[in-house]
Amino acid sequence: MENAEGSKFHSSTDDRDELADKIADALHIQEGKALILGIMSGFDISKKQTALIVYDGGQTEYLIKRFLVAKKVKGCTQRTCQLYSDNLRRAFAFINKSPLQCDHTDIQAFIASLIMRGCGKDYQQNNMRTLSSFYGWLTREEMIDKNIMLKIDPIKNKPKQKKAFTEMDVEKIRMACKTRRELALVEVLLSTGCRVYEAASLKIEQCQQEEMTIIGKGEKQRTVYLNARAQLAIQAYVKERKDGNPYLFPASINVGTPASKAPALKGWANWYIYPEQVSKDSYSDNSTLEAIIRGIGKRAGVKQCHPHRFRRTCATMALRRGMDVTLVQKMLGHESLATTQRYLDIAEEDLKSAHKRYVI
Repeated sequence: MENAEGSKFHSSTDDRDELADKIADALHIQEGKALILGIMSGFDISKKQTALIVYDGGQTEYLIKRFLVAKKVKGCTQRTCQLYSDNLRRAFAFINKSPLQCDHTDIQAFIASLIMRGCGKDYQQNNMRTLSSFYGWLTREEMIDKNIMLKIDPIKNKPKQKKAFTEMDVEKIRMACKTRRELALVEVLLSTGCRVYEAASLKIEQCQQEEMTIIGKGEKQRTVYLNARAQLAIQAYVKERKDGNPYLFPASINVGTPASKAPALKGWANWYIYPEQVSKDSYSDNSTLEAIIRGIGKRAGVKQCHPHRFRRTCATMALRRGMDVTLVQKMLGHESLATTQRYLDIAEEDLKSAHKRYVI
């Protein structure tokens, strides 16, 4: 077997023989080889592996690993690299060919399979972007002569203006919260415009003042702010907690356990008030917080209630109350103003009101 750099690996037995020969020759004690081998028999000796990527026998896997290393060196986050990894492995598991043997029709067949499964345009585009990046890298590395992705037309996806919550929706959601933990989550999302994974990893000590610095997309820092309602909701919620977990939204040790089977719990929604039910140092994952928000929305009778809609609502409400769009962009952590503009739910009534204020 060869590693990624072309040097051969020897079995443990061969390595022991070779090392024993060298030791014996150096000591001029050929008759001691058997003794040395006997002593070394209890050890697993192999040559030091210095390759950046360990080749495990599959060309596709090897190429994906090399690509991910290149992305990591470029500065992509672990989250982004994991997305690339998942998309590429999914694609080539379907195609069932080495990436070097694929042509554009193989990629088209894969995208067609996503369409047949009912995957949305955004999901299709994400997979296309990953494959385009991968084949661009293969071309630059001169592993292939031509980039096969250049033969595939981009997926047309007309951006849809997604709606923010109305003020009535927001009040219904607040009233539907069963616990102080749920209300704290709602107020944090409304006040900061955080992404769900940003909110999930917040620590209590960060939330003790009006402003806090968070690590967002691309490992970039930005400052977000807690309004009075969010601060009061957090204070009331944290006051109920008796555990030592540092995170604002800790994980339960009984994640996935039905309420009827959860030990020593009088109410599953209030599990966090029992220290023995709170994990020591882990936080609730994205899917857990998403499930909480969807549950609140269902009780409130508000459709399409999910964490990202709170982010859109935060941006829209800020703009309607007079915040400059560039400041909204900074608050959300967007590199492009165009991205921020897609978040904003600006109705004709908003335009009419602005016209009266600013146009002579």
